[in-house]
Amino acid sequence: MNKKKTVLVLASTYPRWKDDPEPQFIHELCKRLTKEFNVIALVPDSQSADPNGYFDNVEVIRYRYAPKPLQSLVNNGGIVANLKKFLWKWLLVPSFIFGQYFALKSILKRRKIDLIHAHWLIPQGIIAQKLAHKNNIPFIVTSHGGDLYGLKGKQLTQIKKYVAESASAMTVVSSAMTTYLNGQNISPQILQVIPMGIDLKTRFTPRDDLQRKTHELLFIGRLVEKKGIRFLLEALTILVKQYPKLTLKIIGFGPDEENLKLLTRKLNLEKHVDFLGAISQQQLPHFYQTASIFVAPFIQADNGDQEGLPVALMEAIGCACPIIAGQVAGIEDLLGDDYSEASVDPRNIKALANTITNVLENPLAAKERSQRIRVRTLSFIDWDNITSRYAELIKKCINQK
Repeated sequence: MNKKKTVLVLASTYPRWKDDPEPQFIHELCKRLTKEFNVIALVPDSQSADPNGYFDNVEVIRYRYAPKPLQSLVNNGGIVANLKKFLWKWLLVPSFIFGQYFALKSILKRRKIDLIHAHWLIPQGIIAQKLAHKNNIPFIVTSHGGDLYGLKGKQLTQIKKYVAESASAMTVVSSAMTTYLNGQNISPQILQVIPMGIDLKTRFTPRDDLQRKTHELLFIGRLVEKKGIRFLLEALTILVKQYPKLTLKIIGFGPDEENLKLLTRKLNLEKHVDFLGAISQQQLPHFYQTASIFVAPFIQADNGDQEGLPVALMEAIGCACPIIAGQVAGIEDLLGDDYSEASVDPRNIKALANTITNVLENPLAAKERSQRIRVRTLSFIDWDNITSRYAELIKKCINQK
């Protein structure tokens, strides 16, 4: 019987403890890959993270990059959003990068690693490239969108090109990202479109026994600029005139939270908007299963940052929740022929309000559309399929070494 190969995963976004409201998708992939590989996740420590150890069969190693009370670069909105709002956090960047570099270097000296999988081109991809080549280890780099779209400039583009083309393989989460790579003259040796997966069999599923509410909008995600929530709030001022009982539930946290609450008060929407903060992963399906519409008013932020393929949107689709999404590159992969009906430019407040009105006024058509979208995406985003594709790619890169 062949001994399992060992895959070391580099990431910045990773759950700090069980049921952490931070995004879980990288850990979920790691957990599922443990059936075929030994998986080590090298991730940043945080203010209140669990100690090193095994989590769902994944060996989690957290590296320190500052005194524990100051380790706040990654969480509550992500690195880019935190740097934009809290200028002092730029002081954490050098130690964050070097901490990860030396932690990986130490592991490679002590352990037999067969492949490195870096999530995000910068900084994880750079670190993986340097040490993988030095140690003659294949590496895969995955871009989730923000690192590819948001980090602009000639020098940064050259770094991204260098990392992508040095990797044994690169994956992106949407087909639109392959078009963007071509436009930037970036040509990885192997390029595959593999989104993060969703559990469409046991967790994010429709519930026929639950009644959808008639006048409840839902948003779930990080409270950052590229999510476009302020445009949804502005559209709500139009909608409540026609639907006085209309409410919006906002689930999530991030650096824009206080500004969004301030805007809510300024627009006199306190009676219509509920900021619910962080909700556990186990509770999320219920909100998707009962909301009238999941509204994801995504935009391209001023710095170019935008979504790759939003996990929350995929979760809503899994629960057959009617959806309205911003017209950012990549969502065509999910919406297909229903793109024109289920998407809108949220910067056009009246158009966003009209699109929401159309769904509220035609619930049967919205239900049929949501079911159609779910069926279309079943094989595309289900975790079993995603895990299988990553496992085959990992084996291929190890065997080609």
